Amino acid sequence: MAQYIPTLDYYSGGLPPASATYASSKCYSGLNLKPMSKPSEASYTIMPNMGYFEFLPLEQNDLALSRDSPPRLVDLANVEVEKEYELIITTYAGLCRYRGGDILQVTDFYNSAPQFRFIRRKNALLSIDADKTDEVELQEASVKILLQKVELRIGIKVDSIE
Repeated sequence: MAQYIPTLDYYSGGLPPASATYASSKCYSGLNLKPMSKPSEASYTIMPNMGYFEFLPLEQNDLALSRDSPPRLVDLANVEVEKEYELIITTYAGLCRYRGGDILQVTDFYNSAPQFRFIRRKNALLSIDADKTDEVELQEASVKILLQKVELRIGIKVDSIE
C-alpha cells in the first residue's frame, strides 16, 4: 500500500482518504478505529466475531509445505507485534476457509484484538521472460527512472517526488 500513497495524494486533489474497514467478498475482517488517519498510518483491528482468523507466518517457505507437513498457523491470541502474516479466514458459518493473499503486519493490540497494517499482496509478480519482479520492486524502479528523467530535464538532483 505504501507505494501507492503519493499517487493517491496526487489524484485526490487534497481530499483526505478515509478507510473504515478491511474486508473481502466473504467476510469483514478489520475495523479502522481512526478512519481519517493517513493511509500510511491506517491500522485495522480484527473483529473476532466476524469469523475465525488464523495467521500464517510470512517466514514459512511455501515450497516446504505439503499435505504431510501442513503450515504452522498462529491463532488470534498468539500473533506478535511487528511480525508479518498471511491471513487465513474461516467464514462465520464455517462453510468456507481460504487464504486471503494479503500480507499483514501486526502493529498493536486493542484490548485483546490484534491491530494490523496492510503491507502488500502475496505473489504479486510481473513476469518478463524468465525474470520475476515483485510489485514493490517495480514501483521503486519506476520512481528511480522518473527521478532520473526529472534530473536530466532540470539539471538539479532530486531526492524524492514529493
